[in-house]
Amino acid sequence: MNKIVKFSANRVWRTYQGGKQLDLIEGKQNPKDSNFPEDWIGSTIEAHNVGREHISEGLAMVTNDIGQTLPFRDLLTKEQLYYLGTDGNSVRSMDDIPLVKYLDSATRLHFQAHPTRAFAQERLDSPRGKTEAYVILEIRADVSDPYIYAGFQRSPSREQLKEWIERQDIASIEKCFDRIPVKPGDVFLLPGGRPHALGEGILMLEIMEPSDLAVRFEFERCGYVIPEPARFMNRGIETALDVFNFEPVPAEKIDEEFRCTPKILANDNLGNCLEELIGPDKTSCFNVKRATVNGSYKRTEDAFFYGVVIEGCGSFHTGNEITQLKKWDRFFCPASINEFQYQSDSPMTVLECYPGSEL
Repeated sequence: MNKIVKFSANRVWRTYQGGKQLDLIEGKQNPKDSNFPEDWIGSTIEAHNVGREHISEGLAMVTNDIGQTLPFRDLLTKEQLYYLGTDGNSVRSMDDIPLVKYLDSATRLHFQAHPTRAFAQERLDSPRGKTEAYVILEIRADVSDPYIYAGFQRSPSREQLKEWIERQDIASIEKCFDRIPVKPGDVFLLPGGRPHALGEGILMLEIMEPSDLAVRFEFERCGYVIPEPARFMNRGIETALDVFNFEPVPAEKIDEEFRCTPKILANDNLGNCLEELIGPDKTSCFNVKRATVNGSYKRTEDAFFYGVVIEGCGSFHTGNEITQLKKWDRFFCPASINEFQYQSDSPMTVLECYPGSEL
C-alpha cells in the first residue's frame, strides 16, 4: 500500500444555503448556492437529515487497489492498524477519526449548540459530542464585515432562553451575542455547549468530533423550517437546554476563549514551516497543524491525518509513490506512513487534521 488516499467531492444536504464556492472548486459550470453547502472530506459517518432518511449521504466513497468503489469507512476497517495506527496501547477506534468539512455559507447559519463529549456519553448514548474548530479560508467579495457568533456575551437565564426559543424571538436571542470579526487565516475552537452561529459569505475548513449532534434553537432560515425531530436531537426542549453552557464570555475574553494563536513547531529558514493551530492544550478531540512548503520539506509523524491543500500546488512523496497535489485537494495519510516529503516549486500550504487523545 504505502500511499495516501485522495478524495473527490462529497457534498451533503443541509438546512441552510451555500456552496457556490464549492461549485467553483469543483469546476462546475454555472456555480450557485443551494442546500449543498458542505463537502464532508473522507467522512466515515452519515449525515442525519430528517425527511431524507431514505437517502444515504455523508459517507465518502473511494476506489481500492483492485478498482472497487466502496465507502472509505469500509477500507479503514479492513486494515485498521495500517490506516489508523495505535494510541500507544491499542489500535485506534473509528471514533478517533475527526470529521473534516469544507463549509461555504451564503447566509447566516441557524443558532445552534452541540453537546460535549461527556454529555453525549451520559445522556445521548453516543461516544462523541461535537466540539468543533474553524479555519477561515476565504471571504466572499460582496461581504464587507464577516463574522461569527460564539458563546453568550450576555447570558439569558434558562427560563428566559426557553421562552425565546418557544416564541422564536430571534431578535432577543441575537442580542445575547457580539459579532466576532473574522478574516482568512483565523482559527477558532468552539467547545461543546457553547451556542454559536456562522455568518454569511465564509468559506472555511471545519474540524469536529465525528457526530452530527446539534441543538438547533432557531427553526427557520431562508424559508426552510427545520422539522421538530431535527431541532433538539429528537428530544425535548429541557434536554436541549441542558446542553447549553450559560457562562457568559464577555467581549474582552472572546479571544482567550475561542481564538487560537498558531505556534511554530519547526522552521528551517528556507520557507518550510510547521505550525500547530490547535494542540492538545486546547482540546483532546483533535489536533490541527499547518505546513508551509517551499521546495522540499521532509516530515515525520506518528499518527494518521487528513490533509487539505489551501494554497499552491506540489506533490507528496513516500517510498516510491508520488502523488500530485493542487489547491483544494484533500487526502488521507495513513498512520503507517511515518516518513514523507512534500515538494513544491512555489509556496504550498497544507492543513493537517489529526486525531486527539483517546476516550
